[in-house]
Amino acid sequence: MLDVLCGSKNVKKILIFLFVNGKCYGTQLHRMLKSPLTPIQKALQRLEKGGMIQSDYEGKTRVYQFNPAYPLLAELEALLKKTYTLLSPQEKKRFSFVGQKIREEADSTLILSVWQRLSVVKFLSFHAHTKSHSSEGWNGKGKGEIIVKSEGANVLIFQEKGSWHSKHGQEIDFSNVFRWTLDEHANTISLEHLRRGINHPVFLFHLMPSGSNTLTSVDSHLCGGDTYFGQIYVDQHALRLSWRVIGQKKNEELDYYYM
Repeated sequence: MLDVLCGSKNVKKILIFLFVNGKCYGTQLHRMLKSPLTPIQKALQRLEKGGMIQSDYEGKTRVYQFNPAYPLLAELEALLKKTYTLLSPQEKKRFSFVGQKIREEADSTLILSVWQRLSVVKFLSFHAHTKSHSSEGWNGKGKGEIIVKSEGANVLIFQEKGSWHSKHGQEIDFSNVFRWTLDEHANTISLEHLRRGINHPVFLFHLMPSGSNTLTSVDSHLCGGDTYFGQIYVDQHALRLSWRVIGQKKNEELDYYYM
Protein backbone atom coordinates (compact mmCIF):
# COMPACT_ATOMS: atom_id res chain seq x y z
CA MET A 1 0.00 0.00 0.00
CA LEU A 2 2.77 2.43 0.90
CA ASP A 3 4.48 1.67 -2.43
CA VAL A 4 1.41 2.96 -4.25
CA LEU A 5 1.17 6.11 -2.14
CA CYS A 6 4.88 6.90 -2.36
CA GLY A 7 5.25 6.00 -6.02
CA SER A 8 8.76 4.72 -5.32
CA LYS A 9 10.27 1.85 -3.33
CA ASN A 10 13.21 4.08 -2.41
CA VAL A 11 10.91 6.71 -0.91
CA LYS A 12 9.13 3.99 1.08
CA LYS A 13 12.44 2.63 2.39
CA ILE A 14 13.66 6.11 3.37
CA LEU A 15 10.46 6.96 5.24
CA ILE A 16 10.44 3.68 7.18
CA PHE A 17 14.13 4.07 8.03
CA LEU A 18 13.53 7.62 9.31
CA PHE A 19 10.55 6.46 11.36
CA VAL A 20 12.65 3.79 13.07
CA ASN A 21 15.93 5.68 13.49
CA GLY A 22 15.10 9.39 13.46
CA LYS A 23 17.95 10.44 11.16
CA CYS A 24 19.73 9.21 8.04
CA TYR A 25 22.20 10.20 5.35
CA GLY A 26 22.55 9.11 1.76
CA THR A 27 25.55 6.77 1.83
CA GLN A 28 24.23 5.13 4.98
CA LEU A 29 20.97 4.25 3.24
CA HIS A 30 22.90 3.12 0.17
CA ARG A 31 24.90 0.60 2.26
CA MET A 32 22.17 -0.62 4.56
CA LEU A 33 19.29 -0.90 2.13
CA LYS A 34 21.53 -2.16 -0.70
CA SER A 35 20.09 0.41 -3.10
CA PRO A 36 22.04 2.47 -5.68
CA LEU A 37 23.19 5.80 -4.26
CA THR A 38 21.93 8.11 -7.03
CA PRO A 39 18.23 7.09 -6.78
CA ILE A 40 18.48 7.35 -2.97
CA GLN A 41 19.85 10.90 -3.24
CA LYS A 42 17.15 11.89 -5.72
CA ALA A 43 14.45 10.48 -3.43
CA LEU A 44 15.85 12.45 -0.47
CA GLN A 45 15.84 15.65 -2.55
CA ARG A 46 12.27 14.98 -3.63
CA LEU A 47 11.09 14.48 -0.04
CA GLU A 48 12.89 17.61 1.15
CA LYS A 49 11.50 19.70 -1.69
CA GLY A 50 8.03 18.52 -0.71
CA GLY A 51 8.56 19.67 2.86
CA MET A 52 8.24 16.19 4.36
CA ILE A 53 11.85 16.04 5.56
CA GLN A 54 14.59 18.55 6.27
CA SER A 55 18.37 18.40 6.30
CA ASP A 56 21.31 19.90 8.10
CA TYR A 57 25.02 19.26 8.27
CA GLU A 58 26.74 17.28 11.02
CA GLY A 59 30.36 18.02 10.23
CA LYS A 60 30.65 17.39 6.50
CA THR A 61 27.73 14.96 6.36
CA ARG A 62 24.28 16.04 5.23
CA VAL A 63 21.79 14.46 7.63
CA TYR A 64 18.04 14.17 7.03
CA GLN A 65 15.13 13.91 9.46
CA PHE A 66 11.37 14.48 9.43
CA ASN A 67 10.30 18.11 9.22
CA PRO A 68 8.40 18.80 12.48
CA ALA A 69 6.43 21.54 10.70
CA TYR A 70 5.05 19.16 8.08
CA PRO A 71 1.25 19.44 8.56
CA LEU A 72 0.51 15.74 8.06
CA LEU A 73 3.40 14.38 10.14
CA ALA A 74 1.19 12.67 12.74
CA GLU A 75 -0.82 10.91 10.04
CA LEU A 76 2.36 9.95 8.17
CA GLU A 77 3.98 8.44 11.26
CA ALA A 78 0.80 6.49 12.06
CA LEU A 79 0.87 5.01 8.55
CA LEU A 80 4.59 4.22 8.79
CA LYS A 81 4.12 2.53 12.16
CA LYS A 82 1.37 0.34 10.72
CA THR A 83 3.55 -0.50 7.72
CA TYR A 84 6.54 -1.34 9.93
CA THR A 85 4.58 -3.62 12.27
CA LEU A 86 3.32 -5.62 9.26
CA LEU A 87 6.86 -6.35 8.03
CA SER A 88 8.39 -9.77 8.58
CA PRO A 89 10.99 -10.11 11.37
CA GLN A 90 13.77 -10.27 8.77
CA GLU A 91 12.55 -7.09 7.06
CA LYS A 92 12.24 -5.26 10.38
CA LYS A 93 15.88 -5.95 11.17
CA ARG A 94 16.94 -4.44 7.82
CA PHE A 95 15.69 -1.06 9.00
CA SER A 96 17.42 -1.17 12.38
CA PHE A 97 20.48 1.06 12.26
CA VAL A 98 21.73 -0.07 15.67
CA GLY A 99 23.07 -3.38 14.44
CA GLN A 100 25.07 -1.67 11.68
CA LYS A 101 27.09 0.60 13.94
CA ILE A 102 29.14 -2.02 15.77
CA ARG A 103 32.86 -1.56 15.30
CA GLU A 104 34.67 -4.48 13.71
CA GLU A 105 37.44 -4.30 16.29
CA ALA A 106 35.69 -3.19 19.47
CA ASP A 107 37.79 -2.08 22.41
CA SER A 108 37.23 -4.27 25.48
CA THR A 109 38.31 -1.39 27.75
CA LEU A 110 34.94 0.33 27.30
CA ILE A 111 32.97 -2.81 28.15
CA LEU A 112 34.91 -3.29 31.39
CA SER A 113 34.54 0.39 32.29
CA VAL A 114 30.77 0.25 31.80
CA TRP A 115 30.60 -2.97 33.82
CA GLN A 116 32.43 -1.33 36.71
CA ARG A 117 30.06 1.65 36.56
CA LEU A 118 27.02 -0.64 36.56
CA SER A 119 28.27 -2.46 39.66
CA VAL A 120 28.16 0.70 41.80
CA VAL A 121 24.89 2.22 40.56
CA LYS A 122 22.57 3.39 43.35
CA PHE A 123 19.99 5.67 41.75
CA LEU A 124 18.10 6.10 38.53
CA SER A 125 15.99 8.76 36.88
CA PHE A 126 14.15 8.37 33.62
CA HIS A 127 11.76 10.00 31.24
CA ALA A 128 9.62 8.55 28.50
CA HIS A 129 7.68 9.99 25.64
CA THR A 130 5.65 8.66 22.78
CA LYS A 131 6.75 9.53 19.26
CA SER A 132 3.29 8.97 17.84
CA HIS A 133 2.12 12.60 18.23
CA SER A 134 -0.92 11.38 20.14
CA SER A 135 -2.06 11.58 23.74
CA GLU A 136 -1.54 7.83 24.18
CA GLY A 137 1.71 6.11 25.02
CA TRP A 138 4.35 6.47 27.66
CA ASN A 139 4.65 10.11 28.65
CA GLY A 140 6.17 11.10 31.96
CA LYS A 141 9.19 10.83 34.22
CA GLY A 142 10.31 9.04 37.32
CA LYS A 143 13.11 8.30 39.74
CA GLY A 144 14.08 5.58 42.13
CA GLU A 145 16.73 3.63 43.99
CA ILE A 146 18.59 0.51 42.91
CA ILE A 147 19.97 -2.37 44.94
CA VAL A 148 22.69 -4.13 42.96
CA LYS A 149 23.41 -7.76 43.73
CA SER A 150 26.37 -9.64 42.25
CA GLU A 151 25.94 -13.25 41.24
CA GLY A 152 29.51 -14.13 40.48
CA ALA A 153 31.96 -11.92 38.60
CA ASN A 154 29.86 -11.58 35.43
CA VAL A 155 26.24 -11.19 36.56
CA LEU A 156 24.53 -8.19 38.18
CA ILE A 157 20.91 -8.08 39.37
CA PHE A 158 19.27 -4.64 39.47
CA GLN A 159 16.32 -4.36 41.86
CA GLU A 160 14.68 -1.03 41.03
CA LYS A 161 12.00 0.73 43.08
CA GLY A 162 10.64 4.23 42.71
CA SER A 163 7.77 6.38 41.53
CA TRP A 164 6.50 7.30 38.07
CA HIS A 165 4.79 10.62 37.33
CA SER A 166 2.66 10.63 34.20
CA LYS A 167 2.19 13.64 31.96
CA HIS A 168 -1.32 14.01 33.39
CA GLY A 169 -0.13 14.16 37.01
CA GLN A 170 -0.70 10.58 38.12
CA GLU A 171 1.88 9.11 40.51
CA ILE A 172 2.47 5.36 40.36
CA ASP A 173 4.93 3.26 42.32
CA PHE A 174 7.01 0.86 40.25
CA SER A 175 9.45 -1.98 40.76
CA ASN A 176 11.58 -3.78 38.18
CA VAL A 177 14.23 -6.47 38.21
CA PHE A 178 16.84 -6.60 35.46
CA ARG A 179 19.80 -8.91 34.92
CA TRP A 180 23.02 -7.72 33.29
CA THR A 181 25.54 -10.31 32.09
CA LEU A 182 29.12 -9.63 30.99
CA ASP A 183 30.71 -11.80 28.31
CA GLU A 184 34.34 -10.73 28.08
CA HIS A 185 35.10 -13.21 25.30
CA ALA A 186 32.35 -11.85 23.04
CA ASN A 187 32.91 -8.28 24.31
CA THR A 188 29.23 -7.83 25.08
CA ILE A 189 26.90 -6.99 27.95
CA SER A 190 23.41 -8.49 27.73
CA LEU A 191 20.24 -7.19 29.39
CA GLU A 192 17.24 -9.24 30.51
CA HIS A 193 14.00 -8.26 32.23
CA LEU A 194 13.05 -10.64 35.06
CA ARG A 195 9.39 -9.67 35.33
CA ARG A 196 8.43 -13.36 35.03
CA GLY A 197 10.97 -14.48 37.61
CA ILE A 198 14.66 -15.23 37.57
CA ASN A 199 14.15 -18.58 35.84
CA HIS A 200 12.02 -17.11 33.03
CA PRO A 201 13.96 -14.06 31.80
CA VAL A 202 12.74 -11.85 28.96
CA PHE A 203 15.79 -11.19 26.79
CA LEU A 204 16.10 -7.61 25.56
CA PHE A 205 19.41 -7.21 23.72
CA HIS A 206 23.18 -7.66 23.61
CA LEU A 207 25.18 -4.41 23.83
CA MET A 208 28.58 -3.97 22.21
CA PRO A 209 30.98 -1.02 21.75
CA SER A 210 30.04 1.15 18.77
CA GLY A 211 32.10 4.23 19.55
CA SER A 212 34.53 5.68 22.08
CA ASN A 213 31.78 6.11 24.69
CA THR A 214 28.80 4.21 23.31
CA LEU A 215 27.45 0.68 23.50
CA THR A 216 24.80 -0.29 20.95
CA SER A 217 22.44 -3.24 20.74
CA VAL A 218 23.86 -5.77 18.32
CA ASP A 219 20.46 -6.40 16.76
CA SER A 220 16.86 -5.39 17.24
CA HIS A 221 14.90 -7.81 19.41
CA LEU A 222 11.36 -8.93 18.64
CA CYS A 223 9.10 -9.74 21.57
CA GLY A 224 5.40 -10.41 21.13
CA GLY A 225 5.26 -8.24 18.01
CA ASP A 226 7.19 -5.38 19.64
CA THR A 227 10.70 -4.46 18.48
CA TYR A 228 13.28 -3.39 21.10
CA PHE A 229 16.70 -1.83 20.56
CA GLY A 230 18.87 0.56 22.53
CA GLN A 231 22.16 2.22 23.39
CA ILE A 232 24.22 3.10 26.45
CA TYR A 233 25.95 6.49 26.42
CA VAL A 234 28.77 6.99 28.91
CA ASP A 235 29.72 10.31 30.49
CA GLN A 236 31.34 11.32 33.76
CA HIS A 237 28.03 11.80 35.56
CA ALA A 238 25.82 8.89 34.49
CA LEU A 239 25.19 5.95 32.20
CA ARG A 240 22.27 6.75 29.90
CA LEU A 241 20.37 3.75 28.58
CA SER A 242 18.16 4.83 25.68
CA TRP A 243 15.39 2.48 24.59
CA ARG A 244 13.26 2.45 21.45
CA VAL A 245 10.12 0.28 21.35
CA ILE A 246 7.89 -0.08 18.27
CA GLY A 247 4.79 -2.24 18.05
CA GLN A 248 1.09 -2.27 17.17
CA LYS A 249 0.31 -0.15 20.25
CA LYS A 250 3.78 1.26 20.96
CA ASN A 251 6.02 3.91 19.47
CA GLU A 252 8.02 4.94 22.47
CA GLU A 253 11.39 6.32 23.50
CA LEU A 254 12.78 5.99 27.04
CA ASP A 255 15.95 7.36 28.63
CA TYR A 256 17.24 5.79 31.85
CA TYR A 257 20.00 7.62 33.76
CA TYR A 258 21.96 5.33 36.08
CA MET A 259 24.03 7.06 38.77
